[in-house]
Amino acid sequence: MIQVADTHDGADRAADLRAVLVDELRGRGKIATAAVEAAFRRVPRERFMPDGTDLTVAYGVDNSVVTKRDEHGVAISSVSAAYIQARMLEQAEVRSGMTVLEVGSGGLNAAYLAEIVGPQGRVVSVDIDPEVTARATTLLEQNGYGDRVRVLVADAEHGVPGEGPFDAVIVTVGAWDIPPALLDQLRNPGVLVLPLIMNGVTRTIGFRRASEHLSSTSAEVAGFVPMQGDGRHPDRVFLLPDGNGRNVRLSFDSGAPREISRLDGVLATERVERWSGVTIDNGVSFADLHLWFAWFLPGFCRIAPDEGTDLAAERRWFPFGVVSGAGFAYLAVRPAAEGEGAEFGARAYGPDGQRAAASMVEQIQAWDRDGRHTEPTFHYWPVGSDPSLISADAPVMDKTHGVVTISWP
Repeated sequence: MIQVADTHDGADRAADLRAVLVDELRGRGKIATAAVEAAFRRVPRERFMPDGTDLTVAYGVDNSVVTKRDEHGVAISSVSAAYIQARMLEQAEVRSGMTVLEVGSGGLNAAYLAEIVGPQGRVVSVDIDPEVTARATTLLEQNGYGDRVRVLVADAEHGVPGEGPFDAVIVTVGAWDIPPALLDQLRNPGVLVLPLIMNGVTRTIGFRRASEHLSSTSAEVAGFVPMQGDGRHPDRVFLLPDGNGRNVRLSFDSGAPREISRLDGVLATERVERWSGVTIDNGVSFADLHLWFAWFLPGFCRIAPDEGTDLAAERRWFPFGVVSGAGFAYLAVRPAAEGEGAEFGARAYGPDGQRAAASMVEQIQAWDRDGRHTEPTFHYWPVGSDPSLISADAPVMDKTHGVVTISWP
């Protein structure tokens, strides 16, 4: 049985925290329009949280709250953080009277959408998991939105039969590709907002339909639980043993090395370092460096060391790496030689460790020179698009149903 989260201090405290949250989201630029602001002020966010969720968690700007885990303890459904919910609603350009599809049900986001589109609009929310849709349906009914949102069990990879066309589609799970069936149900012009996984790095991108392709209008840094069903795209994972029964996991979205066996025993070799001369001030985000790696660093991977490995105990490193031949390198920082902040570099293992470190440092320097102070734009070209429309020098990332291109700068 679903129960409303215990608010402890009652509705007055929830209302106060709601007002504070909205003010902060406006101050950060995540809420920009009166319609989204009104929705956030009206919907009782705490009532869509798991039972017992503290109000300060429910109304935290950056707090996502897991609502379901699989048998291995991996999160497969959650309530997204307030900042990204607000931002995605703005990215989708949702207005009164629109018909909107939400992929990935939870109840809360659908309630926001219902408030924005109003009685003349229509909201459809789908999820592949019947437990998730049942929870969303119950919460929407309990909070007065049962007749304003239609919740369905469906695999969005195949569209939503009997529904659409939609003025906007908001996908709230990590998507490796864009299903043709969803594009078939998106009006032209229409807006698609989704967390697109590009070589293991995600950006929540607002795409506007433009003739044969989609062009980005905005992008936001965020993480989401991955899509399930036929649209799921599992990484290829390789284990580097450390000689003590523990491993460092290397996850490749695409482009995994053909001869990964060349890395056998690399963690037993002497570690080497290479530094870039590129620095960053303390407290400044460098999330775009990760995106740059995903697009321009051959052999890019993500890293997860077991507890007890030397890497897990090491400080001042980040879980982004590269494999080059018989070498493995990962992103690291050290105190800047002058002033405050840190310098980017690479630490590496293996006979080709220096080569791997050099390839990473080369891209750190390229990002600093060509990408650091500019915003990338993205285009999605479905299968069947006219290839002559794609710029000859555009970097291209292959997907199952099309290709993504990036302009940066």
